[in-house]
Amino acid sequence: MRAYENSHPWITFGARDINNLWPQTWMLLGKAKGICEQIASTPLTPALTQHLNEVALIKGAHATTAIEGNTLDEKQVAGIYRGEYTAPPSRAYQEREVRNVLDALTNIDSQAMSRPLPPVTDKLICEYNRQVLKDTEHAADVVPGEVRDHSVVVGNYRGAPAEDCGYLIERLAEWLEGTDFRSDDADLAFALSIIQAVYAHLYIAWIHPFGDGNGRTARLLEFMLLARSGQMPLLAAHLLSNHYNLTRDQYYRELQTSSRSGSTGNFVAYAIRGLLDGLQEQINLVRGQQLEVSWADYVTETMNQFPASSASARQRSLVLAMPPERAVSRGDLTGLTPALAAAYARTGPRTLSRDLNRLAKAGLIVREGRDWKANVDLLYALLPPTATNHMADQ
Repeated sequence: MRAYENSHPWITFGARDINNLWPQTWMLLGKAKGICEQIASTPLTPALTQHLNEVALIKGAHATTAIEGNTLDEKQVAGIYRGEYTAPPSRAYQEREVRNVLDALTNIDSQAMSRPLPPVTDKLICEYNRQVLKDTEHAADVVPGEVRDHSVVVGNYRGAPAEDCGYLIERLAEWLEGTDFRSDDADLAFALSIIQAVYAHLYIAWIHPFGDGNGRTARLLEFMLLARSGQMPLLAAHLLSNHYNLTRDQYYRELQTSSRSGSTGNFVAYAIRGLLDGLQEQINLVRGQQLEVSWADYVTETMNQFPASSASARQRSLVLAMPPERAVSRGDLTGLTPALAAAYARTGPRTLSRDLNRLAKAGLIVREGRDWKANVDLLYALLPPTATNHMADQ
């Protein structure tokens, strides 16, 4: 009998709790599947897809490090990713932590887009830990990528006995690649892929196999499993890390409760609820971005009916600068952007009236009282429902 069986009896490598998930949780998984399918089927330009993936990756890296106490904000993480920010010497260690996670996530992203991601093994789990701890500050008895040989306590939680950690991550890898998380039924396969990733995260936290970086390793493994599943768009695979960070107090509370009770159901339900919330925000963002692209294309096509001139270029800039969700007073129109302000500063007092009349006759703007609004509502008749639902939600 191994020591962990007495000290950590909740580490069972069993998925029986799945059968006891609340009906509401299964309903949330069904909704999550539907949104993932909508995101995957929404046509986006390559540039827009790359932009959304970058935003998701930056948010994921920020969340993964912030939950461990890294205080660099999301804007600074974006600057590190784009080579535009260097932390001061006193915070260089935090930049190193962020760079490690960014590099690891980027590597998984690239692998997922070019070739199948690898199976989970104990060596892969150790490699993820090595990546997140590379060149970082840590205790002398911590060796990046190597299972600990000493006891660890985090808060009031003691990790599994050191002598069992190597065995436990081997068992974890075998279990995650086993039949508990496979199904020929498409709907169940989606649900199991999410639950598999959550279990991977939870078990790394329970075992705590490394001297440091266990949380980052857990979230990296969780992300890889979601990216590998083929069930979830890459830009959505970061959402669980974001959820854990946004609800940090509940995250630690759910981790603690799961080990005390020996039940995984509440943690799984908590994770899935957050995943769905994130997916709903993401599909709104995707639809909004698609609407912006479609509106810009429609405006350009409509303005191309007029002779090319500085007036047509100015009018196009004016309608594209108008926010789609609200009307703008006449006095504020020319100041919507610095470029517009400069353009109208070079024209006469009646130019704005002529521009508004032409745009209104072209159907690109409508009057609301004394204000003017971009006529994006006309896209309802031109775009599929999935592209315009976002505007109905505003």
